[in-house]
Amino acid sequence: MGPHPAVAAIRLAVRRVLHDVLVDFPTSPPPQPALAPAPALAGGPAPLVLVACSGGADSMALASALAFEAPKLGLRAGGVTVDHGLQAGSDVRAAEVAERLRLLGLEPVESVAVSVGREGGPEAAARDARYAALDAAAERHGAVAVLLGHTRDDQAETVLLGLARGSGIRSLSGMAQVSGAHGRYRRPFLRLDRQTVRRACLAQSLPVWDDPHNVDPAYTRSRVRHEALPVLEKALGKGVVEALARTAQLSRDDADALDAWAARAEAEVRTDLPPAGAAPAATTSTDQASAGQAPTGQASTGQASTGQAATDQASTGQAPAGTAGAAQARGADLVELDAVGLHALPTAVRRRVLRRAAIAAGAPAGSLFARHIEEVDRLITGWRGQRPLNLPGRVEVRREGGRLVIRQG
Repeated sequence: MGPHPAVAAIRLAVRRVLHDVLVDFPTSPPPQPALAPAPALAGGPAPLVLVACSGGADSMALASALAFEAPKLGLRAGGVTVDHGLQAGSDVRAAEVAERLRLLGLEPVESVAVSVGREGGPEAAARDARYAALDAAAERHGAVAVLLGHTRDDQAETVLLGLARGSGIRSLSGMAQVSGAHGRYRRPFLRLDRQTVRRACLAQSLPVWDDPHNVDPAYTRSRVRHEALPVLEKALGKGVVEALARTAQLSRDDADALDAWAARAEAEVRTDLPPAGAAPAATTSTDQASAGQAPTGQASTGQASTGQAATDQASTGQAPAGTAGAAQARGADLVELDAVGLHALPTAVRRRVLRRAAIAAGAPAGSLFARHIEEVDRLITGWRGQRPLNLPGRVEVRREGGRLVIRQG
């Protein structure tokens, strides 16, 4: 007789993700030249996969599935629980969760206490502290991946929150199955509903802890979970959660395609960078120029992606104004774009290019909103001699003839 259907479902979800991890981080060393010394990885410990566990049903089910599947694939399984210190006795509860993980057979297991700030509100601050702790734990233990227990219901909540913010298709794409530096974070349960995961815990007699914050109406996500979604399902019928989760995946596919288009378009309209294929200058390589292109921002519950300031290295010589050399000579906090080329782009692509350029010039991605980009866009589509614009991060945007100049002042 096989396992309970819910247990089989969570194990299959984790098995698929672990196979992906093995593809991304193969255990066998790469081929070496005949006379090369043996690589350090040969004969070393098996790759380690950690599970982030709060003690709730989602993460306990994930921990149990990881403990069952990892040894079959030659992987080590460990766990991390984060004590946010937001409730009385949270340290004791974290120690209890760590002990439950050890009883499942996970090793290493670590309980990490964090200090939660106030920036961005309590939910965002707790999330930032949690991910910082998970990143540090993964680095300490040399883990190749960290599994997170977000379910399809969590994804639906995230899409509704993004819709309420009105922050664009990237917000509607919700949480990615793979995110973080080098694909560190994996979410095996995004296609499973919360009830299936909870049934898996009951079938295995796993002790779980229900965080009272999850039902506290002071938190926005709690209100979405216990008030907004039930009202939608009552008014529209069952299937709302599945539809929202499906919307997230479709939106992510579209957003990824638009971001890729914007990255190519940016390389074509930036006049402060050498043209593609041009010979590199003495102090600036094509690769360094590419590093100055910031990734697009992304709003999500787990995962917000921040922009990266341009890192073009300036040459010391003077060049005529308006040339790539002149822009580089004035520093990495300046971006110049061809206004005619921008005007020819579709709106969705053009505004992505403008956002990337503003971030490259020094504007903080988290403080750059749609209204800022719309104002910058008017310097291209509705040019009437407007004054320069000021963006967050002391970034100024001005139209100079056929160029849009963005610099940190």
